[in-house]
Amino acid sequence: MIVLAVRWYLRYALSYRDVEELLAERSLEVDHVTIYRWVQRFTPLLVDAARPCRHRPGDRWFVDETYVKVAGRWTYLYRAVDQHGQVIDVLASTRRDQAAARRFFTSALSHGRRPVEVTTDKAPVYPRILDELVPEACHVDAARENNRIESDHSRLKAGLRPMRGLKRLRSAQTISAGHALVQNIRRGHYELGTDTDPHARLTAAFTELTLAI
Repeated sequence: MIVLAVRWYLRYALSYRDVEELLAERSLEVDHVTIYRWVQRFTPLLVDAARPCRHRPGDRWFVDETYVKVAGRWTYLYRAVDQHGQVIDVLASTRRDQAAARRFFTSALSHGRRPVEVTTDKAPVYPRILDELVPEACHVDAARENNRIESDHSRLKAGLRPMRGLKRLRSAQTISAGHALVQNIRRGHYELGTDTDPHARLTAAFTELTLAI
């Protein structure tokens, strides 16, 4: 029941009260605050359990920041996708500076492949960070080339809209990472739920991950 509630919340544009109501229709009485706690507690566990099953990212990365509202204030969300549509990593940050960009790329590079090309916007922090961490990669800083990641942002923000604003930076990080997990599973970037119909892949994958955690 816990993983079902978490999956619904991460997959669909639902509020915690929406999930509470859906569970009530199944004679399961759970307060929306408890569902919030489940999402915060179990999403990182599901992400970690899925890690060994994840495909290596591609070698062309598209990196950009978008904005999410946390406790009424706009916060930066760094995201990267590869040429195959896999979300490589996410990072919620109160600042848009070299330290945040360095943390983001250090984490993204831990997923097993160094890019040969990185496309970003024209933010001045990127050339120095890329020269420091991936000097061999070609850096493309043409804004029009980054439409892939910008359109991907819209899917995440559509899911965040019913939440009426996040309360903590940690929540933004957790939910964004959970959204990336769901998106990547549905797009076939994990060896999870591979023997099922694509429409049932996410359900099968979360069943496998439930056994792992």
